[in-house]
Amino acid sequence: MTVTPTTSIHAEPRRVIWHQVARFTLLHLLCLTAFWTGINPIDIVVCAVLYVVRMFFITAGYHRYFSHRTYKMGRVMQFIFAFCTETSAQKGVIWWSSHHRHHHKHSDGPDDVHSVRQGGFLWAHMLWLFDERWEGTDTSRVKDLMKYPEIVWIDKYWIIPPVTLALAVLLLFGWSGLVVGFLWSTVLGWHATYTINSLAHVWGQRRYDTDDDSRNNLFLALLTLGEGWHNNHHHYQASASQGFFWWEIDLSYYTLWLMSKLGLVSELRRPPKHIIEQRPHPRSEHAQP
Repeated sequence: MTVTPTTSIHAEPRRVIWHQVARFTLLHLLCLTAFWTGINPIDIVVCAVLYVVRMFFITAGYHRYFSHRTYKMGRVMQFIFAFCTETSAQKGVIWWSSHHRHHHKHSDGPDDVHSVRQGGFLWAHMLWLFDERWEGTDTSRVKDLMKYPEIVWIDKYWIIPPVTLALAVLLLFGWSGLVVGFLWSTVLGWHATYTINSLAHVWGQRRYDTDDDSRNNLFLALLTLGEGWHNNHHHYQASASQGFFWWEIDLSYYTLWLMSKLGLVSELRRPPKHIIEQRPHPRSEHAQP
């Protein structure tokens, strides 16, 4: 199915996919079964490790590689990245990238899919995911990804990676590991990702005078391994690093840098000096919203 963008997406009635709402709600409720399975120390460790590892692949995979192509890798590594990225259960890399590119093209404008300004906080955070209009993929936005049959395949069968990971966790750590280690980290990863669409457009500081409401936020940067430097990112989307200054912690970029030294990825882009030093936002770097 191909989605054709409308003149103004927020002018149309929202068409809720109720079975997806039910599934999303059920997965949250299943987290509460930890009261029955119990919680072991190892389960908390598994939860923390899966959260950090999958958050890296969300930021470095879905976002910085497949959506923005801010660095390069070989075809085998690209498929491995796609598989690991999709273990986060945020659908396929082509679907994710197509919608994200649409967001940047219309950021906080009338046609932005997930804008707080246009649709409200909860809509931007997660409700847009349950709208029938965004179930499909506009492949015209992702022609660079569509030329790889293996990426098209893993995008179509995106459910395989998270199910594979869930079964592995169940076999290794039992039911409590599945609930606490896998489900908790999955749900936490979802909402941490969603904060960049919601909180990062209302809470933080604006260094650059972009056309949207993007903001830099240290807390969100720590929560998402670097994605919280969102005003930086909207100012210059082509950078593999979103922390432009040494004090802006960007754990995903540090990991990518190490991977580049090992020959796993290459050509990490950084913002040019003139981009970093462009005139600050009129309200100053330290102005609060």
